[in-house]
Amino acid sequence: MEVHRLAVAGREPAIAQDVGDRVARVWLPRSRFADVAALAAATLTLGPDAGSFYDLGWAQSSTGHPRQALANYEQALHRYREAGDRGNEAATLSNIGHVHNGLGEQQQALDYYRQALPTLREVGARAGEATILNNIGSVHDRLGDRLQALDYYQQALPIMREVGARGGEAATLNNIGHVYDGLGDFEQALTYYRQALPIRRENGDRGGEATTLNNIGAAHNGLGDRQQALAYYRQALPILREVGDRAGEATTLTNVGHVYDGLGDRQQALDYYRQALPIRQGVGDRAGEAVTRFNIAMVHWAERNLDLAIGELEIVVDLDRQIGYPDLESDIFALERVRQERARSRQAT
Repeated sequence: MEVHRLAVAGREPAIAQDVGDRVARVWLPRSRFADVAALAAATLTLGPDAGSFYDLGWAQSSTGHPRQALANYEQALHRYREAGDRGNEAATLSNIGHVHNGLGEQQQALDYYRQALPTLREVGARAGEATILNNIGSVHDRLGDRLQALDYYQQALPIMREVGARGGEAATLNNIGHVYDGLGDFEQALTYYRQALPIRRENGDRGGEATTLNNIGAAHNGLGDRQQALAYYRQALPILREVGDRAGEATTLTNVGHVYDGLGDRQQALDYYRQALPIRQGVGDRAGEAVTRFNIAMVHWAERNLDLAIGELEIVVDLDRQIGYPDLESDIFALERVRQERARSRQAT
């Protein structure tokens, strides 16, 4: 850090770029996103640099600033292509895909991942290949094609282990657990999450640790153990705030609301959903916004506030259509049911 500071002060861009990128590569897996953003921004005061744009994009993506991240990744991508740096070009394509996936833009995510995969194989970047396979699996999982997702994750896992990519191994184990969670096999999900958690702690990956704690909570909730679920969510929430993961914070707040809803405490559930909603809107997570709004609508429906429920469901259906969300049909059905119930209620009065 001192070398980097002196290089920036002395207007030595080559040294600042090299040292800054080395430091960022240590800090990023440890969720020191604010520090990386400051480091990269300082380097960029000396002029454009692909590595600094890339590092800044990663930090912004991880702290709920996806549009800014995309802009910086595009700057990095242009410069890596100009330099003929195929490996970093592919890594940047992968990260652009990851941002689109987080925004609910799955087809765009797949397009970028599919551009990256052959390049990574061409340059023999096995760890990068495994990351892309993992990411493609994540898109299929979000699209509801869980068996396809599992196939990609199971291609990625042995490569991660072969190259000793412990962070990637943990991410893949976590993702496999998420598939089993979606399939309703919560015990199998917990088996994979419990393999991922110690690796993430061993690596100092605070953001990843919080994600896995959140997922363990969700599996316990699926098993009906709501107090255990709350305990894990409450471990995850301060870590997510510490590392600045706004999207993860919103997911966990939504999950806490879901537990309280299941416990019959609807007002407490609404409070958590309403904390999550502006964060999801702020980070541009339209799929997550649709989930949170749907949950709010269900509380209003249960409380017989039918106008409020319909208002939320209309927004949910509109969001579903915008992003091609797989729950569109069931959400339309829910909206029509509430509308019919309101019509019957008005006729009765």
